[in-house]
Amino acid sequence: MSAITAELVKQLRDKTGAGMMDCKAALTETGGDMEKAIEVLRKKGLASAAKRAGRATNNGLIGHYIHMGGKVGVLAEVNCETDFVARTDDFQTLAKEIAMHIAAADPKYVRREDIPADVLDKEREIYRAQFAGSGKPANVIEKIVDGKLESYYAQVCLLDQPSVRDPNVTIQQMVSAATAKTGENVTVSRFVRFKLGDMGD
Repeated sequence: MSAITAELVKQLRDKTGAGMMDCKAALTETGGDMEKAIEVLRKKGLASAAKRAGRATNNGLIGHYIHMGGKVGVLAEVNCETDFVARTDDFQTLAKEIAMHIAAADPKYVRREDIPADVLDKEREIYRAQFAGSGKPANVIEKIVDGKLESYYAQVCLLDQPSVRDPNVTIQQMVSAATAKTGENVTVSRFVRFKLGDMGD
């Protein structure tokens, strides 16, 4: 049986978005086997959270945050399935946290799918150009490009960004945890970030 180290717990948490104690319990139960521990967590609720992802989210609220003495303002629409959940303190805190995060991290899109194809193509071109004449095989360059794209997503996509409050947790993991806790599908549909004097493109 492998020792259940903090690093192992963190790895499992990163992979599943489950809570620290749940990860530790799953690893203890499976003798430190990562794949089996992921299975245990899925059976205990993460799989059901994935199932909820298809359900309509017509309720929710607008999280808002004003920063730097009124110089930066954010509105973020966070959705759930019922007004009952939208009124809970936990849900209101989540919406506020997400708005605060957007003010600080300045994402450009909610999710990867929102990035226009031409923007992604341009990023890929830039990364490929960095290795032109390097002599590396094309398949190796493509793997490096994919790796760089992952970093790009973490910079520009809200759900891929590490939380400014806890960099060990992504915004997607925060949303997934809320889905697991409330028993409802929780989503972020859109946001707008205003910066005084910045009229955008």
